[in-house]
Amino acid sequence: MGFFDKIKAGLKKTRDSITGQINSMLHAFTKIDEELFEELEELLVMADVGMNTATEICDTLRARVKERGITVAHVVSSSKFAMKCEEAGVDAIVAEGFEAGGHNGREETTTLCLIPAVREATTLPLIAAGGIGTGEAIFALMALGAEGVQMGTRFALTDESSASDIFKEYCLRLNEGDTKLLLKKLAPTRLVTNSFRDRVEAAEGRGASAEELRELLGRGRAKKGIFEGDLEEGELEIGQVAALFRRRQSVDEVMKELLEGYRRASDKIRSAGL
Repeated sequence: MGFFDKIKAGLKKTRDSITGQINSMLHAFTKIDEELFEELEELLVMADVGMNTATEICDTLRARVKERGITVAHVVSSSKFAMKCEEAGVDAIVAEGFEAGGHNGREETTTLCLIPAVREATTLPLIAAGGIGTGEAIFALMALGAEGVQMGTRFALTDESSASDIFKEYCLRLNEGDTKLLLKKLAPTRLVTNSFRDRVEAAEGRGASAEELRELLGRGRAKKGIFEGDLEEGELEIGQVAALFRRRQSVDEVMKELLEGYRRASDKIRSAGL
């Protein structure tokens, strides 16, 4: 099954599992597939654009996506890029801090510092991302100016996630410091400790070029690790917040915990008279 086929299958599974509106996000990188958007028009309501050049990507999206009424959000790692995205015409900003799993920004700004800076720099709706795994964290980020949050790691480790069970169980045993931001000469990526990461660190330690790192990375390594469960040779990507969790849960359980945590934080502030 190809990449776009998996997207369609996942959205169909979601549609068949719930009632009401589906708010789905499609990560559009450098290639926008016209046929895909035509097929998914009734399901797709939001396109979440990765850390690319905002103007170039948004010119394409405006022509093929926004005319269909699909909201365009752009992921940024700095207030500078948030302003550039607003100028380019996106509908919302996803500001992702250093704690996030997978591809990351080069600035290494934490979410706690990034959200207030981006809030001051743009008037667009702001979605916080990176290191968010509890209801209390959601409350804190909204207090800092976000209108909502994007959570990856917490849901990647749920029963319903398409990630390998082997990968999930491994990540649920991680401790603080078991992830590290590497591959900075390519696209900065937060990697879990394993044999592949050891080789990346060794290569970077001796000053390997971008081309050497690209050859070491190869193709399909993230798929091998995350979806096929190869814990040694796979590229294992997960956020720092994984260290907070120790057991598998369903999405329903996670959502209930998030709501409970948010209410606890709200009650605590209210009881303090603030």
